[in-house]
Amino acid sequence: MSQQAILLADLGLGDSGKGTLIDYLSRVTGAHTVVRYNGGPQAAHNVVTTDGRQHTFAQFGSGTLVAGVRTLLSRFMLINPLNMLKEERHLRALGITDALQRMQIDRCALVITPFQRALNRLREVARADQHHGSCGEGIGECMADSLAYRDQLLQAGDLRDRVITRQKLRFLRDIKQIELAKLCVQLPDSERVRREIALFADERSIEDCVEVYQHFASQVEILDESSVGAVLAQSGTLLFEGAQGVLLDENYGFTPYTTWSTTTFANAHAILREHHYAGEISTLGVIRTYATRHGAGPLPTEAPELSSFLPERHNTWNDWQRAFRVGYFDLLALRYAIDRLGQLDHLALTHLDSLPALPAWKFCYSYLYQGQPEDLVGYCEHNEQRISKINAPNRVDLARQEQLTRRLLQCSPEYLTLPKGDPARYLALIEEQLHVPILLTSSGSTAAEKQIRK
Repeated sequence: MSQQAILLADLGLGDSGKGTLIDYLSRVTGAHTVVRYNGGPQAAHNVVTTDGRQHTFAQFGSGTLVAGVRTLLSRFMLINPLNMLKEERHLRALGITDALQRMQIDRCALVITPFQRALNRLREVARADQHHGSCGEGIGECMADSLAYRDQLLQAGDLRDRVITRQKLRFLRDIKQIELAKLCVQLPDSERVRREIALFADERSIEDCVEVYQHFASQVEILDESSVGAVLAQSGTLLFEGAQGVLLDENYGFTPYTTWSTTTFANAHAILREHHYAGEISTLGVIRTYATRHGAGPLPTEAPELSSFLPERHNTWNDWQRAFRVGYFDLLALRYAIDRLGQLDHLALTHLDSLPALPAWKFCYSYLYQGQPEDLVGYCEHNEQRISKINAPNRVDLARQEQLTRRLLQCSPEYLTLPKGDPARYLALIEEQLHVPILLTSSGSTAAEKQIRK
């Protein structure tokens, strides 16, 4: 039997429907494993089955509702065992009783501890009206710690060793307490703040974590490098499930409204390359029929009036990301995302059923900045030059991305408008403008509402 790997990434700012597409692809390809190649427990990939079951996938691969499909959390994933056990309980309530038995985790995956999660939330509170839109799950805190203390951080491979786990938890608690002392002067006196701070005074917090982590490690399969290679060497289909979106990428996104994660295909390609994957590789970029953003940051085509036409069942206000925002289709932003990805074989277009609800079929083809046309070409060229020289961002590059952000926040969109009525023309214009064919469309939440285009 042959091998194929299908790499899937969101071209926008997240929430484009990655979960429902992974569920569909798991069914039609007979995939044996879904590989999570970036992100962590902040993901919220919604899947609805034809019999009415619904689950929001955070750490399990979105193919888990399909019998036999395994999840592999790569070394690029950040994991939270406490959250994963809660997620498994909901899957069990849906009749999926073997989700943990189908979970495989690279031993080098970093573990987000409660102390890092608490500091992440407190930092966002301290930003007040300058908030970045964090999910409040400790992603940025854990990644920042990895740059300073990599070998001293808790990894999946440590969780079976009670002594090492306790030692690393104490280390993290101590450094977070020092950071908290500096942060306290910026924090308001509120119930939310007191709740997060109380964790550090709880003498049982570390031992409780040790016990839960030991239980968790006994329920899942923790893999070394050779075992990961064995998974990738199996015949059949691998699905690589991305998290967040390319426009939130830590290098290429609109700083500081980004994620601490590489949201392009770079991690997926690295995994396949390291293990000498010999199968066919194809790439799929996911987009909605309109633009969205959950939280603060640039959304040049934002049109608040669209919210009344486009109700969101699964994306609502929350304390950390805050408002879910919508706007018209943004060709300029998506071209920028495609340039960042490099080769892109096909597009998947979701929320096709929302087209009739849109008051107009509008496409942003240009921005105006202080009355003058603005595009992202210069930033694409700059990033190409940078990426050919180094593999990590530096201050100069982040400063340039911040400049881009400031300009985007002041840009106004210029539109072209299609007559409503013929969805085929909507799809044809997207293909023409983005120079990538649309392979797959989605007109609803379930796998039955997906269609492969010929």
